[in-house]
Amino acid sequence: GYLDDDGVPKDSTTPTYAQVVVSINNERWAGVPFILRAGKALNEKKAEIRIQFRDVPGDMFDDDNRASGESKKLSRDELVMRVQPNEAVYLKLNTKRPGEMGFSIEETELDLTYGERYKGVKLPDAYERLILDVFMGSKINFVRSDELEEAWRIVDPVLVDIEKKKIPVIPYKFGSIGIREAFDIAAKHGYVFRGTYIWKDERTTKSEEKN
Repeated sequence: GYLDDDGVPKDSTTPTYAQVVVSINNERWAGVPFILRAGKALNEKKAEIRIQFRDVPGDMFDDDNRASGESKKLSRDELVMRVQPNEAVYLKLNTKRPGEMGFSIEETELDLTYGERYKGVKLPDAYERLILDVFMGSKINFVRSDELEEAWRIVDPVLVDIEKKKIPVIPYKFGSIGIREAFDIAAKHGYVFRGTYIWKDERTTKSEEKN
């Protein structure tokens, strides 16, 4: 949790950041970790689903990358569904730079940004959409009772254990990326933090901050 706030007691054990790694016990999803992460007061406010594809054995571009002095390992391709802000679906992938004799690779994206594709259409934010669903009698964006029960079945024992044993929270700074241990655990379960790709909205934001 973050403690560097006047309204937060220094001995607070209230969790404000959590990560859980779960799996689905069936043949289709065997060996695929689902890493769920959420936190407050982080460096950016966003909600997204990120699917990272595994490395393939025998990288055909390895020799060319080494010859050109680039990283020996390419970044992994990822399919990202950005829920908020700036709704988008994009596929981050490695592609050969055009017009070159060798196989010089760079990271780029196939992009469906809703605000650009559907210009002039107002996209409601999360709460606006839910309130509209209530008026329309639609349950499509609401959690079912069995989903809620399953979530509590997984999380509640952990919260009870924290309360009973007075387990201290791992502190992180307000406005930071969160807890380093969480990233270490994600890496342990196969998520690879590799590459230099920055989503275009983030590139624009960083450029504006520099100016």
